[in-house]
Amino acid sequence: MPVLLVVHHTPSPALQAVLAAVREGAALVDDVELTVRPALSAGAADVLAADGVLLGTPANIGYMSGALKHFFDTVYHPCLDATAGLPYGVYVHGNDDTAGALTSVQRITGALRWRQVAAPLSLTGAPGPADLEAVRELAATVAVGLGQGSMGA
Repeated sequence: MPVLLVVHHTPSPALQAVLAAVREGAALVDDVELTVRPALSAGAADVLAADGVLLGTPANIGYMSGALKHFFDTVYHPCLDATAGLPYGVYVHGNDDTAGALTSVQRITGALRWRQVAAPLSLTGAPGPADLEAVRELAATVAVGLGQGSMGA
C-alpha cells in the first residue's frame, strides 16, 4: 500500500483546521496509508519510507517556517539521490501573503528533484469552507498520484 507522508508545522488554530482537512482528504482515497509527522520530528527515514509527501507550513515573514526548513536541512543529503522524482504537494497559510514561503519550498523541492503532482495551495486569512475543501482536494490529489508512477518504498 502506498504511503503518503504529511510533513507539517501547525502552530495556529487555522493550520490545525487545515491539517484536519488534509487528513479528511487523504482518507477519501482507498489503499493509501497516511503518515503524519510534525516538521521538527520528521526525518530522512520517514521520507525514504514514503511514496509521496504533502508539505504544510505557515508563511513567516515571507518564508517557510523554521521547522519546515529544519526538516529540509535534515533530509536533504540523505534523500537527495534516493528520492529524485518523489511526488509531492504543498500548502502554505499566511495572514496576507504566502508567495515568499511558497517560492522557498519550491526551490528546495526543485533541488531535491521532487515531482510536484498538484498545484500549490496558498491560503490567506482564516480558512473558510471553500479553503478547507481545496485542502481536501489537494490531499486527495497527491494521494491518488501515488499510484501513478510512484517510486515505491
